[in-house]
Amino acid sequence: MTHAQTHRMTQAGNGSAEGLGYASPGGPGGPVPGGRDAEAGVAVTTDGLPAWLDPVARAARSVQPQQLSRFLPPESGAGRQSAVLVLFGEGERGPELLLMERSGTLRSHAGQPSFPGGALDPEDGDQATTGPLRAALREAEEETGLDPRGVQLFGVLPRLYIPVSSFVVTPVLGWWCAPSPVGVVDPAETARVFTVPVADLTDPANRATAIHPSGHSGPAFLVESALVWGFTAGVIDRIVHYAGWERPWDRARQVPLDWRA
Repeated sequence: MTHAQTHRMTQAGNGSAEGLGYASPGGPGGPVPGGRDAEAGVAVTTDGLPAWLDPVARAARSVQPQQLSRFLPPESGAGRQSAVLVLFGEGERGPELLLMERSGTLRSHAGQPSFPGGALDPEDGDQATTGPLRAALREAEEETGLDPRGVQLFGVLPRLYIPVSSFVVTPVLGWWCAPSPVGVVDPAETARVFTVPVADLTDPANRATAIHPSGHSGPAFLVESALVWGFTAGVIDRIVHYAGWERPWDRARQVPLDWRA
């Protein structure tokens, strides 16, 4: 992003999840790197990707569901299909990740940082192939004002499961090759939109373990005046790990959550 675009961004990530599940749309019948849905023009390609994103693209192609979580989508196919856009860009401090903060008035996961995303709509198409790609881009545009024409999709992580809400979530990886201004579109849903430098996400000083009163614990990041935990933090943690960016951090450092989280 340019300096001007950075200053046009508004300010505060994601609902809680008890781990990550994965059933890859990159499997039989699903999108693969370099593949294209000719009818709708939805492509997943690594062509022209900056070299620093190569480890993320490689990890997306090789990581197995069990490497991400013990919580996998139900074999019955139950669960509400959804997608999130994990969007990497380049800012004044180098590589960065786009996040948003949910409105504090929402009934679920209020005030929590998250990736842009949401449930698949019928017009998104086949949930087993390119539906999640369209949903991730559509939701990002609706929530942040992002111009999807400036996003190159370069990978699809396995589907993840959030037991507490029965959501089956497909993380779609994107490269912000042509940045556009972003900000809050609907204050009733989004409190702020912001980017986090990857350097801050990998800084051991910004890492901790979030402890929920229910007994659930998971990785957390204290960045940009926000506590990123739950589902979003879990995805970031695994990307950082399998991309080889992880630095040793104090897992005994705890951040307590309350029942409202």
